[in-house]
Amino acid sequence: MKESLTKETLEAFQNDFRANTLHTVAKNAVTVNGLLKSSRNSEAARSTRHEFSISLEQGEITNQMQSGRCWMFAALNTFRFEVMKKLNLETFELSQNYTLFYDKLEKANYFLESILDTLKEPVNGRLISHLLTDPLGDGGQWDMLCSIIRKYGLVPKDAMPETACSSATREMAGYMTKKLREFACTLRKANESGASIDELRMQKESMMNEIYRILCICLGEPPKTFDFEVRDKDKNFHRDTQITPQQFYEKYISLNLDDYISLINAPTSDKPYHRSYSVKYLGNVKEGRPVRYLNLEIEELKKAAIAQMQDGSPVWFGCDVGKYSCGENGVMDLDLYQTEELLGTTYHMTKAERLDYHESLMTHAMTFMGVNLDENGNPDRWRVENSWGEKSGKKGYYVMSDAWFDEYMYQVVVNKKYLPEQFVKEYESEPILLEPWDPMGSLAL
Repeated sequence: MKESLTKETLEAFQNDFRANTLHTVAKNAVTVNGLLKSSRNSEAARSTRHEFSISLEQGEITNQMQSGRCWMFAALNTFRFEVMKKLNLETFELSQNYTLFYDKLEKANYFLESILDTLKEPVNGRLISHLLTDPLGDGGQWDMLCSIIRKYGLVPKDAMPETACSSATREMAGYMTKKLREFACTLRKANESGASIDELRMQKESMMNEIYRILCICLGEPPKTFDFEVRDKDKNFHRDTQITPQQFYEKYISLNLDDYISLINAPTSDKPYHRSYSVKYLGNVKEGRPVRYLNLEIEELKKAAIAQMQDGSPVWFGCDVGKYSCGENGVMDLDLYQTEELLGTTYHMTKAERLDYHESLMTHAMTFMGVNLDENGNPDRWRVENSWGEKSGKKGYYVMSDAWFDEYMYQVVVNKKYLPEQFVKEYESEPILLEPWDPMGSLAL
């Protein structure tokens, strides 16, 4: 028998609520101020200091505006660090619009190729439904940016500045998504009518021409060559004329992207540690580098990130930024909000259970620019460079407690030289393929 909420049951609930005067106090506070403001723990905010034993100097804070390009901004912040160091610059910024242009272009091609690969799948099946849900989203992964850089290089921000559509991508992405879904319908209908795969690919090329045109209208035409001109801290002027984006990367950044490995912490029962993983139908550049992770214990992620920063280089990472964090003071701490006390409830799920039950996953990418090590050499807080402008956090920077790292950190990218040789071999082993909807297939926004 199905049981419904009866009048008597609701009256019992009401009497229980009114029996405790603290419930009324909590109601008055939350209805006026909201849940998080009412439950904020001022002691936690005060005890989380923006001081670190290891702290790297960076340029002016960046701002992704109303776009989901955090994964680009975080990666480009690690790359601009190399340019600034090499040329002794006070600040410098790479073009996020340039990488956005080619990411959208390649994602469109990747999507249409995926549609051609799945012509026999039912349109109402889970796979096609997944592909159609967000074929051109802003989100991404480290390996996806590596594929863009390998193929197209990088340019300074003034070589391809921001536009209205790059800083607020919703309108552009919406109309492009509408077109891509229409293209998917067209290709599948043509296949059902007997068109050959060669004929479908000819249609696809025409479709991609439309996508390219839309991107040029919204973002501008990407440069093939440009003049690079900067003045360093000592007032010396540097000029490099008619340089290509690929030459710029090789000359002024020159990091070997093959040396960088993505480590994840996914403590779920279906993902044994020390195994390599990839995700089906996740990528942008079709012929590019597949997304690949090595799953390790959380302490191993910390060791690798600390080693890289001790050696003077920042670290790209992915986390669930919305949990127990405050943009006003730039704090990420498990004790930041006393919501359990305020609501009279408790939360018991483990990190693995939160992944399994869709309560948490990687949502945002940022850059580690420092860490505080205690007298025993153990981390207790981490310095985080965000990409939400100077008004977020402390002039754009956040501080993450080590306990928060344990619970809501999912990914770091480090040079393989900071890892034991056995870890590198495990990463390079044949990856286990995860389904497209696996939480480890989430994209940073």
